[in-house]
Amino acid sequence: MNNKNNILMISICLMLLTGVAQAREFKEVNIPDKMVLVGTNTDIIINGVGMRTKFFFDIYIGALYLETAAKTSEDILSQNGAKRVFMHFVYDEVPAEKLVNGWNEGFEGNLSEQQLAGLAERIKAFNAMFDTVHAGDEILLDYLPDHGTRVTIKGKVKGVIEGKDFNDALLNIWLGDEPADEGLKEAMLNADD
Repeated sequence: MNNKNNILMISICLMLLTGVAQAREFKEVNIPDKMVLVGTNTDIIINGVGMRTKFFFDIYIGALYLETAAKTSEDILSQNGAKRVFMHFVYDEVPAEKLVNGWNEGFEGNLSEQQLAGLAERIKAFNAMFDTVHAGDEILLDYLPDHGTRVTIKGKVKGVIEGKDFNDALLNIWLGDEPADEGLKEAMLNADD
């Protein structure tokens, strides 16, 4: 082997090692440790990842990405930067109606009546974006500062819901006083570290 081939082989090995170091596997799904959020050119890092369960069934892998890591809901909600909630479904099928019911329970459990009234039209528009999802499907909920929450389902952008207040309400579904899943909340907050 000549010197050029050695350098090429070393470079390839380093690239492969770098790729592995920048991702983790959770329940056989590759979860990037960091990424550039499309539309912002902003680096976001994984804050925590866990499993959403219901009645002993695994429903989806949930991961929270932020510009700056945080350990409390208050610290996360106070951040004005880009954020992502990543959902990778592992359950066979979750009908749109069940997704919407879950969103609504989360909003109602973590918002006052006044907050709910103020967000009612945006919550309705958000709920209208959802389809039935199956194992392997992904939902991305991206907060883009100065734009709002971009909803991407199965690789297709469904729309943007304006306002940081909406994104804060959405994040409270996982991070609020009445989270959808206490274990997932702790995982997203990386509370075990």
